[in-house]
Order: sequence, then C-alpha cells, then structure tokens
Amino acid sequence: MLEPETNSVIFSKEPVLKRKIISEESSKLARYALESVVANGSGRNAYIENYRVGGKTGTAQKVQEGHYMIGNYILSFMGFMPADDPEIVVYVAIDHPIGAIQYGGQTAAPVAKSILETAISVLNLEPTTEGMEKEYNWMDTKYQKIPNVVGMNVDEAKKALKGFQIEYSGEGDNILYQSPSANSYVKENGTVKLMLG
Repeated sequence: MLEPETNSVIFSKEPVLKRKIISEESSKLARYALESVVANGSGRNAYIENYRVGGKTGTAQKVQEGHYMIGNYILSFMGFMPADDPEIVVYVAIDHPIGAIQYGGQTAAPVAKSILETAISVLNLEPTTEGMEKEYNWMDTKYQKIPNVVGMNVDEAKKALKGFQIEYSGEGDNILYQSPSANSYVKENGTVKLMLG
C-alpha cells in the first residue's frame, strides 16, 4: 500500500504460497505447448523474433436471450513472455469488433504483440536464440538468422550476408563488430551494421 501524496510504501506483505497448483514438469509442458501456439499455430500474429512468447487465442460467439448472436463475437488473446520464465502476462479482449476478421488470432493477437514489444524495453528483457522458430507461410513477413561475420574480411562478410543490406562504419578490411549480433533474426532484406578495423 502506498501513501497517496509521497508515494512511499506504508504497508507491504509478501504472498504466501500454501500449496503447489501444478508440478514444475506440468508447467513446463504447458508453457511449451503455448509457445508452439504462437510459433506455429493460431497465435502466430503475436510472435516476436528473438523472444520467446507463449499464448492462446480465443473466439467466443456471444449469446443473447439464450441464442447465439449472428456475427457478434468476443475475440481474445492471452500471452506471456519469456515463455521459459514468464515476467509479463497480457490479456486482450475485443468485444464485437466491426470490420475485422472474427478470430482472436487475427484481431487480438497483434494488439497483445504490441503490448509485449513495449514490455521488452520496459522490463529490459534480453533477446535469445533459444525457443521455437516460426514456420512461415506466404502471408508472413519473413526473417532470417544472421551469421557471425566478426573476424571476416569485407568480401567474406558480403558473401555471408547475401540478402541483407549492409552499412559500414570505420576503416579497414576486417569486421570488428556486427549489429544485430550473430544468430539474431532480421527481416529479409533487413540492415546489418558492420564496424571495420
């Protein structure tokens, strides 16, 4: 509890865990399944390259006076990240969106993704090369893994980074540093910055 004028803590109590709801193994399996929903299932619009996101979509047809309403849905997405050790959970529900595709994965998941992307910088979450890779379909923006070019000369780096835009800084023929780092994912035809020395 905070004092309203000074915002200082006047009362604090840690929650007491009375019993374990599920086992660690069951929790791990559930997180894995929900990460798969985002990487390869209906929640793919919440996928964030270089971060592990888990989640589940929802599409519920509304009821009025005991009957399902025609074309009236609540679309939702509940997501969390990092999927292996969650620090944030977000729930987005959109009641009867007009002019939108009536599926939670199409309408609510992109909103949740935007919130989770903001949380990355707020919570200082580090990118990772672990987790599930997204299986792309023809509608998706495609990403490619960046190879490690540090230590290569300029010609070798150009060949290794074929398909990417390259920006150079510094002088010399050898690559001293690259950004984004090796094994990160960047949009196809994205930019990789190289420092020469």
